Amino acid sequence: MTAHPEPAAAPAAVAAVLEALGPLLGERLTTHKAVREQHGHDESWHSPALPDAVCFAQTADEVAAILRCCNAHGVPVLAYGVGTSIEGQVIAERGGLCVDLSRMDAIRAVRPDDMDATVEAGVTRTALNAHLRDTGLFFSVDPGADASLGGMASTRASGTNTVRYGTVRDNVLSLTAVMPDGTVVRTGGRARKSAAGYDLTHLLIGAEGTLGIITELTVRLHGLPEAVCAATVVFADVAGAVDAVIASIQHGLPMARIELLDELSMQAVNRHNGLAHAEKPTLFLEFHGSAAAVEAQVATMGELCREFGGSDFAWATRAEERSALWAARHAAAYASKQLRPGRDFHATDICVPISRLAEAIEAAQADVAELGLTAPLFGHVGDGNFHLVVVLDRHDPAEVAALDTLNARLISRALAVGGTCTGEHGIGVGKRDYLRDEHGAGVDVMRAIKQALDPNGIMNPGKLLPD
Repeated sequence: MTAHPEPAAAPAAVAAVLEALGPLLGERLTTHKAVREQHGHDESWHSPALPDAVCFAQTADEVAAILRCCNAHGVPVLAYGVGTSIEGQVIAERGGLCVDLSRMDAIRAVRPDDMDATVEAGVTRTALNAHLRDTGLFFSVDPGADASLGGMASTRASGTNTVRYGTVRDNVLSLTAVMPDGTVVRTGGRARKSAAGYDLTHLLIGAEGTLGIITELTVRLHGLPEAVCAATVVFADVAGAVDAVIASIQHGLPMARIELLDELSMQAVNRHNGLAHAEKPTLFLEFHGSAAAVEAQVATMGELCREFGGSDFAWATRAEERSALWAARHAAAYASKQLRPGRDFHATDICVPISRLAEAIEAAQADVAELGLTAPLFGHVGDGNFHLVVVLDRHDPAEVAALDTLNARLISRALAVGGTCTGEHGIGVGKRDYLRDEHGAGVDVMRAIKQALDPNGIMNPGKLLPD
Protein backbone atom coordinates (compact mmCIF):
# COMPACT_ATOMS: atom_id res chain seq x y z
CA MET A 1 0.00 0.00 0.00
CA THR A 2 1.20 3.57 -0.62
CA ALA A 3 2.87 5.18 2.38
CA HIS A 4 1.87 8.68 3.47
CA PRO A 5 4.39 9.76 6.12
CA GLU A 6 3.16 12.56 8.35
CA PRO A 7 5.10 14.75 10.81
CA ALA A 8 4.45 13.93 14.45
CA ALA A 9 2.65 16.31 16.76
CA ALA A 10 5.09 18.68 18.48
CA PRO A 11 5.93 17.29 21.96
CA ALA A 12 5.78 20.74 23.55
CA ALA A 13 2.32 21.37 22.08
CA VAL A 14 1.06 17.99 23.31
CA ALA A 15 2.45 18.70 26.78
CA ALA A 16 0.68 22.07 26.84
CA VAL A 17 -2.63 20.45 25.88
CA LEU A 18 -2.27 17.76 28.55
CA GLU A 19 -1.52 20.37 31.19
CA ALA A 20 -4.48 22.52 30.16
CA LEU A 21 -7.00 19.67 29.94
CA GLY A 22 -5.86 17.79 33.04
CA PRO A 23 -8.03 19.76 35.50
CA LEU A 24 -11.11 19.33 33.27
CA LEU A 25 -10.78 15.61 32.55
CA GLY A 26 -8.81 14.20 35.47
CA GLU A 27 -8.31 10.44 35.17
CA ARG A 28 -10.26 10.46 31.91
CA LEU A 29 -7.14 11.86 30.22
CA THR A 30 -4.35 9.28 29.96
CA THR A 31 -1.03 8.61 28.27
CA HIS A 32 -0.86 4.95 29.36
CA LYS A 33 0.60 2.92 26.50
CA ALA A 34 -1.97 0.11 26.74
CA VAL A 35 -4.84 2.59 26.29
CA ARG A 36 -3.04 4.34 23.44
CA GLU A 37 -2.41 0.98 21.73
CA GLN A 38 -6.09 0.11 22.02
CA HIS A 39 -6.97 3.37 20.26
CA GLY A 40 -4.21 3.23 17.63
CA HIS A 41 -5.82 0.71 15.30
CA ASP A 42 -9.16 -0.31 13.83
CA GLU A 43 -10.39 -3.48 12.10
CA SER A 44 -8.33 -2.79 8.99
CA TRP A 45 -4.99 -4.29 8.05
CA HIS A 46 -3.31 -0.86 7.94
CA SER A 47 -0.38 -0.50 10.31
CA PRO A 48 -1.31 0.88 13.75
CA ALA A 49 -0.14 4.32 14.87
CA LEU A 50 -0.64 5.48 18.44
CA PRO A 51 -2.03 8.82 19.61
CA ASP A 52 0.03 10.72 22.17
CA ALA A 53 -2.88 10.61 24.62
CA VAL A 54 -6.48 9.44 24.93
CA CYS A 55 -9.35 11.22 26.65
CA PHE A 56 -12.86 10.01 27.41
CA ALA A 57 -15.36 12.80 26.80
CA GLN A 58 -18.75 12.77 28.52
CA THR A 59 -20.47 15.88 27.13
CA ALA A 60 -20.51 18.05 24.03
CA ASP A 61 -19.22 20.92 26.17
CA GLU A 62 -16.17 18.83 27.07
CA VAL A 63 -15.57 18.04 23.41
CA ALA A 64 -15.80 21.76 22.65
CA ALA A 65 -13.24 22.58 25.35
CA ILE A 66 -10.92 19.83 24.06
CA LEU A 67 -11.08 21.11 20.48
CA ARG A 68 -10.54 24.74 21.50
CA CYS A 69 -7.43 23.72 23.39
CA CYS A 70 -6.03 21.47 20.66
CA ASN A 71 -6.77 24.08 17.98
CA ALA A 72 -4.93 26.74 19.96
CA HIS A 73 -1.83 24.53 20.19
CA GLY A 74 -2.03 22.89 16.76
CA VAL A 75 -2.41 19.37 18.17
CA PRO A 76 -4.19 16.78 15.96
CA VAL A 77 -7.52 15.39 17.16
CA LEU A 78 -9.06 12.02 16.26
CA ALA A 79 -12.55 10.91 17.24
CA TYR A 80 -12.99 7.29 18.33
CA GLY A 81 -16.21 5.32 18.70
CA VAL A 82 -15.81 1.55 18.87
CA GLY A 83 -12.87 1.10 16.49
CA THR A 84 -14.67 -0.99 13.85
CA SER A 85 -13.74 1.15 10.83
CA ILE A 86 -12.13 -0.65 7.90
CA GLU A 87 -9.81 1.88 6.22
CA GLY A 88 -7.65 3.13 9.07
CA GLN A 89 -9.83 6.12 9.97
CA VAL A 90 -8.70 6.10 13.63
CA ILE A 91 -4.99 5.48 13.06
CA ALA A 92 -3.03 8.39 14.54
CA GLU A 93 -0.46 8.94 11.79
CA ARG A 94 0.54 12.27 13.37
CA GLY A 95 -0.06 11.35 16.99
CA GLY A 96 -2.15 13.89 18.85
CA LEU A 97 -5.18 13.45 21.09
CA CYS A 98 -7.74 10.68 20.59
CA VAL A 99 -11.21 11.65 21.85
CA ASP A 100 -13.09 8.50 22.83
CA LEU A 101 -16.87 9.09 22.69
CA SER A 102 -17.97 5.70 24.02
CA ARG A 103 -19.14 7.22 27.32
CA MET A 104 -21.49 9.57 25.47
CA ASP A 105 -24.06 6.80 25.23
CA ALA A 106 -27.35 8.39 26.31
CA ILE A 107 -30.53 7.79 24.32
CA ARG A 108 -32.00 11.24 24.80
CA ALA A 109 -35.44 10.78 23.27
CA VAL A 110 -37.54 8.30 21.33
CA ARG A 111 -40.62 9.70 19.59
CA PRO A 112 -42.75 6.83 18.31
CA ASP A 113 -45.35 9.14 16.75
CA ASP A 114 -42.68 10.81 14.61
CA MET A 115 -40.63 7.62 14.17
CA ASP A 116 -37.35 9.23 15.19
CA ALA A 117 -34.88 9.18 18.07
CA THR A 118 -32.14 11.46 19.36
CA VAL A 119 -29.01 9.77 20.67
CA GLU A 120 -25.48 10.64 21.69
CA ALA A 121 -22.71 9.62 19.32
CA GLY A 122 -21.45 6.74 21.47
CA VAL A 123 -24.73 4.81 21.35
CA THR A 124 -24.28 1.58 19.39
CA ARG A 125 -26.84 0.27 16.94
CA THR A 126 -27.60 -2.82 19.05
CA ALA A 127 -28.04 -0.70 22.19
CA LEU A 128 -30.52 1.53 20.37
CA ASN A 129 -32.48 -1.41 19.00
CA ALA A 130 -32.56 -3.07 22.42
CA HIS A 131 -34.00 0.17 23.83
CA LEU A 132 -36.62 0.22 21.04
CA ARG A 133 -37.68 -3.38 21.58
CA ASP A 134 -41.10 -2.57 23.05
CA THR A 135 -41.94 0.31 20.70
CA GLY A 136 -42.53 -1.65 17.49
CA LEU A 137 -39.74 0.36 15.85
CA PHE A 138 -36.13 -0.30 14.88
CA PHE A 139 -33.04 1.45 13.54
CA SER A 140 -32.31 -0.18 10.21
CA VAL A 141 -28.64 0.37 9.37
CA ASP A 142 -26.74 -2.86 10.06
CA PRO A 143 -23.05 -2.88 9.04
CA GLY A 144 -22.48 -6.17 10.85
CA ALA A 145 -20.21 -4.81 13.56
CA ASP A 146 -21.78 -3.28 16.67
CA ALA A 147 -20.60 0.16 15.63
CA SER A 148 -21.42 3.46 17.32
CA LEU A 149 -23.89 5.69 15.53
CA GLY A 150 -21.43 8.58 15.53
CA GLY A 151 -18.81 6.40 13.86
CA MET A 152 -21.34 5.03 11.40
CA ALA A 153 -22.31 8.58 10.40
CA SER A 154 -18.67 9.66 10.12
CA THR A 155 -17.86 6.84 7.69
CA ARG A 156 -21.26 6.89 5.90
CA ALA A 157 -21.84 3.25 6.79
CA SER A 158 -24.45 0.94 5.32
CA GLY A 159 -24.85 -2.85 5.42
CA THR A 160 -27.23 -5.69 4.79
CA ASN A 161 -30.50 -3.70 5.07
CA THR A 162 -29.46 -0.95 2.66
CA VAL A 163 -31.30 -2.28 -0.38
CA ARG A 164 -34.64 -1.51 1.33
CA TYR A 165 -33.99 1.03 4.08
CA GLY A 166 -31.00 3.00 2.82
CA THR A 167 -27.61 3.91 4.29
CA VAL A 168 -26.82 6.09 7.30
CA ARG A 169 -27.02 9.05 4.93
CA ASP A 170 -30.71 8.30 4.39
CA ASN A 171 -31.47 7.67 8.07
CA VAL A 172 -30.01 10.72 9.83
CA LEU A 173 -32.25 13.77 10.06
CA SER A 174 -29.85 16.10 11.85
CA LEU A 175 -26.64 16.26 13.85
CA THR A 176 -24.93 18.15 16.62
CA ALA A 177 -21.23 18.56 15.92
CA VAL A 178 -18.31 20.41 17.45
CA MET A 179 -16.18 22.29 14.95
CA PRO A 180 -12.38 22.62 15.21
CA ASP A 181 -12.58 25.99 17.02
CA GLY A 182 -14.98 24.57 19.62
CA THR A 183 -18.16 25.98 18.11
CA VAL A 184 -21.16 23.69 18.64
CA VAL A 185 -23.33 23.43 15.52
CA ARG A 186 -26.79 21.90 15.14
CA THR A 187 -27.36 21.07 11.50
CA GLY A 188 -31.15 20.86 11.38
CA GLY A 189 -34.32 19.75 13.10
CA ARG A 190 -36.68 16.79 12.91
CA ALA A 191 -38.69 17.75 9.84
CA ARG A 192 -38.61 15.08 7.14
CA LYS A 193 -37.47 17.63 4.60
CA SER A 194 -35.95 21.11 4.56
CA ALA A 195 -34.73 23.55 1.91
CA ALA A 196 -33.03 25.87 4.39
CA GLY A 197 -29.46 26.63 3.39
CA TYR A 198 -26.48 24.36 2.87
CA ASP A 199 -26.99 20.72 3.82
CA LEU A 200 -24.54 20.62 6.71
CA THR A 201 -25.89 17.31 7.97
CA HIS A 202 -24.76 15.48 4.87
CA LEU A 203 -21.53 17.45 4.67
CA LEU A 204 -20.49 15.97 8.01
CA ILE A 205 -21.80 12.47 7.23
CA GLY A 206 -18.91 10.68 5.55
CA ALA A 207 -16.35 13.35 6.46
CA GLU A 208 -14.52 10.80 8.66
CA GLY A 209 -13.89 13.31 11.43
CA THR A 210 -11.89 15.65 9.19
CA LEU A 211 -14.29 18.61 9.62
CA GLY A 212 -15.55 18.22 13.18
CA ILE A 213 -16.72 15.73 15.80
CA ILE A 214 -20.31 14.48 15.78
CA THR A 215 -21.67 14.36 19.34
CA GLU A 216 -25.41 13.76 18.81
CA LEU A 217 -27.69 12.45 16.05
CA THR A 218 -31.40 12.45 15.35
CA VAL A 219 -32.16 9.33 13.34
CA ARG A 220 -35.11 7.88 11.45
CA LEU A 221 -36.78 4.78 12.81
CA HIS A 222 -38.81 2.19 10.92
CA GLY A 223 -41.74 0.04 11.91
CA LEU A 224 -41.03 -3.60 12.62
CA PRO A 225 -42.54 -5.61 9.78
CA GLU A 226 -45.56 -7.79 10.48
CA ALA A 227 -43.88 -10.76 8.86
CA VAL A 228 -40.24 -11.62 8.14
CA CYS A 229 -38.93 -14.55 6.14
CA ALA A 230 -35.29 -15.35 5.42
CA ALA A 231 -33.91 -17.86 2.95
CA THR A 232 -30.80 -19.22 1.31
CA VAL A 233 -30.69 -20.28 -2.34
CA VAL A 234 -27.84 -22.25 -3.92
CA PHE A 235 -26.57 -21.68 -7.47
CA ALA A 236 -24.21 -23.56 -9.73
CA ASP A 237 -22.17 -20.43 -10.40
CA VAL A 238 -21.90 -16.80 -9.36
CA ALA A 239 -23.24 -15.57 -12.69
CA GLY A 240 -26.59 -17.27 -12.13
CA ALA A 241 -26.89 -15.81 -8.64
CA VAL A 242 -26.07 -12.29 -9.82
CA ASP A 243 -28.51 -12.55 -12.73
CA ALA A 244 -31.24 -13.54 -10.28
CA VAL A 245 -30.43 -10.48 -8.15
CA ILE A 246 -30.52 -8.17 -11.16
CA ALA A 247 -33.86 -9.64 -12.23
CA SER A 248 -35.33 -9.15 -8.73
CA ILE A 249 -34.31 -5.48 -8.71
CA GLN A 250 -35.66 -4.90 -12.20
CA HIS A 251 -38.95 -6.55 -11.19
CA GLY A 252 -39.22 -4.05 -8.33
CA LEU A 253 -39.29 -6.64 -5.55
CA PRO A 254 -39.06 -4.76 -2.20
CA MET A 255 -36.36 -7.05 -0.79
CA ALA A 256 -35.04 -6.26 2.67
CA ARG A 257 -31.71 -8.03 2.19
CA ILE A 258 -29.95 -9.64 -0.78
CA GLU A 259 -26.48 -10.96 0.03
CA LEU A 260 -24.17 -13.16 -2.05
CA LEU A 261 -21.43 -15.49 -0.81
CA ASP A 262 -19.31 -17.36 -3.35
CA GLU A 263 -18.20 -20.97 -2.91
CA LEU A 264 -15.00 -20.06 -1.04
CA SER A 265 -16.92 -17.82 1.37
CA MET A 266 -19.39 -20.65 2.04
CA GLN A 267 -16.50 -23.00 2.74
CA ALA A 268 -15.05 -20.50 5.21
CA VAL A 269 -18.42 -19.92 6.92
CA ASN A 270 -18.96 -23.67 7.31
CA ARG A 271 -15.55 -24.13 8.93
CA HIS A 272 -15.85 -21.11 11.20
CA ASN A 273 -19.43 -21.69 12.37
CA GLY A 274 -19.58 -25.49 12.26
CA LEU A 275 -22.30 -25.43 9.60
CA ALA A 276 -23.08 -27.69 6.67
CA HIS A 277 -24.25 -25.33 3.92
CA ALA A 278 -23.60 -26.38 0.33
CA GLU A 279 -20.23 -24.94 -0.66
CA LYS A 280 -21.56 -23.26 -3.77
CA PRO A 281 -22.48 -19.64 -4.60
CA THR A 282 -25.39 -18.81 -2.29
CA LEU A 283 -27.84 -15.96 -1.96
CA PHE A 284 -28.94 -14.95 1.54
CA LEU A 285 -32.37 -13.29 1.27
CA GLU A 286 -34.82 -11.60 3.61
CA PHE A 287 -38.37 -10.41 2.98
CA HIS A 288 -40.31 -7.87 5.12
CA GLY A 289 -43.96 -6.82 5.02
CA SER A 290 -47.43 -8.09 5.72
CA ALA A 291 -47.89 -11.85 5.76
CA ALA A 292 -49.58 -11.74 2.35
CA ALA A 293 -46.93 -9.45 0.86
CA VAL A 294 -44.07 -11.61 2.13
CA GLU A 295 -45.72 -14.72 0.75
CA ALA A 296 -46.05 -13.04 -2.66
CA GLN A 297 -42.44 -11.80 -2.57
CA VAL A 298 -41.16 -15.26 -1.67
CA ALA A 299 -43.10 -16.85 -4.52
CA THR A 300 -41.85 -14.35 -7.10
CA MET A 301 -38.25 -14.54 -5.94
CA GLY A 302 -38.43 -18.33 -5.98
CA GLU A 303 -39.52 -18.30 -9.61
CA LEU A 304 -36.75 -15.86 -10.57
CA CYS A 305 -34.07 -17.89 -8.78
CA ARG A 306 -35.18 -21.13 -10.41
CA GLU A 307 -35.10 -19.41 -13.79
CA PHE A 308 -31.39 -18.73 -13.26
CA GLY A 309 -30.51 -22.13 -11.83
CA GLY A 310 -31.27 -21.57 -8.15
CA SER A 311 -32.08 -24.63 -6.03
CA ASP A 312 -31.95 -26.06 -2.50
CA PHE A 313 -34.10 -23.31 -0.99
CA ALA A 314 -33.91 -23.23 2.84
CA TRP A 315 -36.43 -21.05 4.66
CA ALA A 316 -36.22 -19.48 8.13
CA THR A 317 -39.20 -17.75 9.67
CA ARG A 318 -38.53 -18.04 13.41
CA ALA A 319 -36.45 -15.23 14.91
CA GLU A 320 -33.75 -17.52 16.27
CA GLU A 321 -33.35 -19.26 12.89
CA ARG A 322 -33.03 -15.93 11.11
CA SER A 323 -30.52 -14.69 13.66
CA ALA A 324 -28.37 -17.79 13.17
CA LEU A 325 -28.54 -17.35 9.41
CA TRP A 326 -27.40 -13.73 9.50
CA ALA A 327 -24.79 -14.41 12.16
CA ALA A 328 -23.14 -16.75 9.67
CA ARG A 329 -23.27 -14.06 6.98
CA HIS A 330 -21.84 -11.38 9.27
CA ALA A 331 -18.99 -13.70 10.28
CA ALA A 332 -17.89 -14.19 6.68
CA ALA A 333 -14.96 -11.75 6.81
CA TYR A 334 -13.46 -13.22 9.96
CA ALA A 335 -14.28 -16.75 8.83
CA SER A 336 -12.18 -16.09 5.74
CA LYS A 337 -9.05 -15.83 7.89
CA GLN A 338 -9.44 -19.52 8.74
CA LEU A 339 -8.56 -20.34 5.14
CA ARG A 340 -5.00 -19.21 5.92
CA PRO A 341 -4.57 -19.20 9.70
CA GLY A 342 -2.21 -16.59 11.06
CA ARG A 343 -2.56 -14.29 8.06
CA ASP A 344 -4.12 -10.84 7.78
CA PHE A 345 -7.05 -9.84 5.61
CA HIS A 346 -7.97 -6.81 3.57
CA ALA A 347 -11.50 -6.22 2.30
CA THR A 348 -12.03 -4.46 -1.02
CA ASP A 349 -15.19 -2.36 -1.38
CA ILE A 350 -16.25 -1.31 -4.85
CA CYS A 351 -19.84 -0.55 -5.80
CA VAL A 352 -21.17 -0.44 -9.37
CA PRO A 353 -24.51 0.16 -11.09
CA ILE A 354 -26.58 -3.00 -10.71
CA SER A 355 -26.59 -3.68 -14.47
CA ARG A 356 -22.77 -3.91 -14.46
CA LEU A 357 -22.52 -6.12 -11.37
CA ALA A 358 -22.15 -9.47 -13.14
CA GLU A 359 -19.24 -8.35 -15.32
CA ALA A 360 -17.53 -6.64 -12.36
CA ILE A 361 -17.66 -9.82 -10.28
CA GLU A 362 -16.56 -12.02 -13.17
CA ALA A 363 -13.55 -9.76 -13.86
CA ALA A 364 -12.69 -9.61 -10.14
CA GLN A 365 -12.64 -13.39 -9.82
CA ALA A 366 -10.48 -13.66 -12.94
CA ASP A 367 -8.01 -11.20 -11.39
CA VAL A 368 -7.87 -13.20 -8.18
CA ALA A 369 -7.08 -16.38 -10.10
CA GLU A 370 -4.44 -14.67 -12.25
CA LEU A 371 -2.72 -13.09 -9.24
CA GLY A 372 -2.76 -16.29 -7.18
CA LEU A 373 -4.56 -14.73 -4.22
CA THR A 374 -6.92 -16.28 -1.68
CA ALA A 375 -9.95 -13.99 -1.77
CA PRO A 376 -13.48 -15.13 -0.91
CA LEU A 377 -16.18 -12.89 -2.38
CA PHE A 378 -19.32 -11.65 -0.65
CA GLY A 379 -21.37 -8.54 -0.60
CA HIS A 380 -24.56 -6.52 -0.59
CA VAL A 381 -25.30 -7.33 -4.20
CA GLY A 382 -28.79 -5.83 -4.01
CA ASP A 383 -27.18 -2.41 -4.30
CA GLY A 384 -24.19 -3.38 -6.46
CA ASN A 385 -21.65 -3.46 -3.61
CA PHE A 386 -19.35 -6.45 -3.13
CA HIS A 387 -16.15 -7.28 -1.27
CA LEU A 388 -13.18 -9.53 -1.87
CA VAL A 389 -11.62 -10.57 1.43
CA VAL A 390 -7.99 -10.98 0.47
CA VAL A 391 -6.21 -13.21 3.02
CA LEU A 392 -2.49 -12.57 2.79
CA ASP A 393 0.84 -12.34 4.55
CA ARG A 394 1.50 -8.63 5.11
CA HIS A 395 5.24 -9.37 5.31
CA ASP A 396 5.37 -10.97 1.86
CA PRO A 397 6.14 -8.20 -0.69
CA ALA A 398 4.86 -10.31 -3.59
CA GLU A 399 1.46 -10.84 -1.94
CA VAL A 400 1.16 -7.16 -0.99
CA ALA A 401 2.04 -6.15 -4.55
CA ALA A 402 -0.61 -8.55 -5.88
CA LEU A 403 -3.18 -6.98 -3.54
CA ASP A 404 -2.27 -3.49 -4.78
CA THR A 405 -2.65 -4.67 -8.37
CA LEU A 406 -6.01 -6.28 -7.63
CA ASN A 407 -7.34 -3.20 -5.83
CA ALA A 408 -6.23 -0.86 -8.63
CA ARG A 409 -7.91 -3.01 -11.28
CA LEU A 410 -11.14 -3.31 -9.30
CA ILE A 411 -11.37 0.44 -8.75
CA SER A 412 -10.42 1.34 -12.30
CA ARG A 413 -13.17 -0.86 -13.74
CA ALA A 414 -15.72 0.39 -11.20
CA LEU A 415 -15.02 4.03 -12.02
CA ALA A 416 -15.15 3.31 -15.75
CA VAL A 417 -18.80 2.22 -15.47
CA GLY A 418 -19.91 4.98 -13.10
CA GLY A 419 -19.17 3.17 -9.85
CA THR A 420 -17.14 4.10 -6.78
CA CYS A 421 -13.92 3.04 -5.08
CA THR A 422 -15.78 2.57 -1.79
CA GLY A 423 -19.39 1.63 -1.28
CA GLU A 424 -19.39 1.72 2.52
CA HIS A 425 -15.93 1.51 4.11
CA GLY A 426 -14.86 5.08 3.40
CA ILE A 427 -11.49 6.50 2.33
CA GLY A 428 -9.40 6.70 5.52
CA VAL A 429 -5.73 6.09 4.71
CA GLY A 430 -6.38 3.17 2.37
CA LYS A 431 -8.07 4.85 -0.60
CA ARG A 432 -6.70 8.41 -0.60
CA ASP A 433 -4.85 7.78 -3.84
CA TYR A 434 -8.10 6.99 -5.66
CA LEU A 435 -10.25 9.93 -4.56
CA ARG A 436 -9.13 12.25 -7.37
CA ASP A 437 -9.66 9.49 -9.93
CA GLU A 438 -13.28 9.39 -8.80
CA HIS A 439 -14.00 13.09 -8.17
CA GLY A 440 -11.45 15.00 -10.26
CA ALA A 441 -11.64 18.74 -9.55
CA GLY A 442 -14.21 17.98 -6.87
CA VAL A 443 -11.27 17.08 -4.61
CA ASP A 444 -10.13 20.72 -4.78
CA VAL A 445 -13.58 21.81 -3.60
CA MET A 446 -13.33 19.32 -0.73
CA ARG A 447 -9.92 20.68 0.16
CA ALA A 448 -11.27 24.25 0.13
CA ILE A 449 -14.05 23.23 2.54
CA LYS A 450 -11.50 21.53 4.78
CA GLN A 451 -9.28 24.63 4.77
CA ALA A 452 -12.20 26.94 5.55
CA LEU A 453 -13.51 24.87 8.48
CA ASP A 454 -10.18 23.54 9.80
CA PRO A 455 -7.51 26.07 8.83
CA ASN A 456 -5.00 24.63 11.30
CA GLY A 457 -5.50 21.10 9.95
CA ILE A 458 -6.02 19.46 13.33
CA MET A 459 -9.03 17.27 12.51
CA ASN A 460 -7.95 13.70 11.72
CA PRO A 461 -5.05 14.84 9.52
CA GLY A 462 -3.90 12.55 6.73
CA LYS A 463 -7.31 10.96 6.24
CA LEU A 464 -9.68 11.09 3.26
CA LEU A 465 -8.01 13.84 1.20
CA PRO A 466 -5.01 12.80 -0.93
CA ASP A 467 -1.63 14.47 -0.34
